[in-house]
Amino acid sequence: MSTAFTRADTSVVGRWWWTVDRWLLFAAGTLIVIGMILTLAAGPPAAGRIGADTYHFVRKQSVFLPVAIAVMLAISLMPALWIRRFSAVGLFVAFMMMLGTLAFGAEINGATRWLRLGGLSIQPSEFIKPFLVVVSAWMFALNRTKEGVPGNMIALGCLMMVCAALLSQPDVGMTMVVVSVWCAQFFMAGLPIFWVVLIAFAGLGALVTAYFMLPHVASRVDRFLDPSSGDTYQVTQAIRAFQNGGMFGRGPGEGRVKETLPDAHTDFIFAVAGEEFGVLLCLFVVALFGFLVLRAMIKVLREDNLFILLAVGGLSVQFGLQAIINMASSLHMMPTKGMTLPFISYGGSSMLALAIGMGMILGLTRRRRDTEGLNA
Repeated sequence: MSTAFTRADTSVVGRWWWTVDRWLLFAAGTLIVIGMILTLAAGPPAAGRIGADTYHFVRKQSVFLPVAIAVMLAISLMPALWIRRFSAVGLFVAFMMMLGTLAFGAEINGATRWLRLGGLSIQPSEFIKPFLVVVSAWMFALNRTKEGVPGNMIALGCLMMVCAALLSQPDVGMTMVVVSVWCAQFFMAGLPIFWVVLIAFAGLGALVTAYFMLPHVASRVDRFLDPSSGDTYQVTQAIRAFQNGGMFGRGPGEGRVKETLPDAHTDFIFAVAGEEFGVLLCLFVVALFGFLVLRAMIKVLREDNLFILLAVGGLSVQFGLQAIINMASSLHMMPTKGMTLPFISYGGSSMLALAIGMGMILGLTRRRRDTEGLNA
């Protein structure tokens, strides 16, 4: 494909091709391909359990994917200044939609996280994650580079509003992820050690409070610490899938646990990978996530623009943290949390939100960027 464009090509696409990090692009594309293969494996049994036609989830994912890829590539074409402005608008819109879920969203399993727009079900909290990261990076950078601008306080205010909306749904797990990424960015921005310790104790206190105040949080923690204390069916089935798969797997389409595992196409798709393709594919997926996060981090180590450093750092931490939570839950290494495996699990809102975040990483790590006005 590299022969399609010459270095003398001054078109938007030509300049993009010679400045984008193609290793990051390749890693993201490989995860998407693996995700589609695993959806083909896990989708039909999941569709049968809800009485839909065999390829219901496969067909829907086939619609989501081209849109997500187009969004990712379109955002990667943007200069850094446009990405920042796009995130500010996106944060406002996503926050308003989150408030809309509280007023108009349907309650599912005791939570109101979904908003129906036409024939689509949208989870606004998925979209708010990448936008909050970029806006927070902007505010942290302003606090350091513009005297008299209370960037840290503005970033804290944005975080508190988002957390209040998340806890109202309620979604404690998503709140923990958002706060963790925000704290990582604050640390990268030069957070004094006093605040690091204070935030750590505050986070520990919040976890203890959530355990005693929210029954569903206590139930998940109790089941993790003592499997005999409640229903651990999904985790037990997931572990059995890994055991069945062994090193090389049973073969494509030969998995059996997916037929009885309710969330095999979403939260527990890593278990499907383990049973059908074995430990080797699972390790390859882990390596891809690790490579993508480390590659993005390394790309901005020599970055002299604080905003870009904080934005890419935060987006990378968020991407890696979501992958760790999903895989660790499947392996019973932490309490279960309904969080998708990036670019692999089925889900329109998650796929599109991840594409937005990855598009921002690709755009902000391009070698020759127009950074004019970023310090304004």
